[in-house]
Order: sequence, then structure tokens, then C-alpha cells
Amino acid sequence: MDIRIGDIIEMKKPHPCGSNNKRFSVLRVGMDFKIRCISCGHELMLPRVRAEKNIRKVIREESGNEL
Repeated sequence: MDIRIGDIIEMKKPHPCGSNNKRFSVLRVGMDFKIRCISCGHELMLPRVRAEKNIRKVIREESGNEL
């Protein structure tokens, strides 16, 4: 799965912070993913296998100025 830093991922389940938000921003990619809840800002680390299993959709901001 092609996940990059800065992507927004939509998970199967919402973060238990109280908002019904399932979207997280990706801060770090490797054997573990470091993600941040969009609504409350809480950061958490997940093993790559568990994160990829729970991702529903990847939202990527395309930049047209790549070299």
C-alpha cells in the first residue's frame, strides 16, 4: 500500500475522542505508522500491518510542482 507522509487516511473505526471522525493525518511511515487524529490532535503509533488492514481510503493532496 502506498502511504506517504502528509496523506489523510480514513480508518474503519473512529478515534474514541468523542467526535465521529475516522480521518487521521500521516506523520511517519515505516514499520510503524505515526498518525494524528484530525479532530483532537492525539498522536498514536500503529504497526504497519494493523494500520494497512484498517485503512478504508487514502486522501492525497496532489501537488503539480514536483520535479
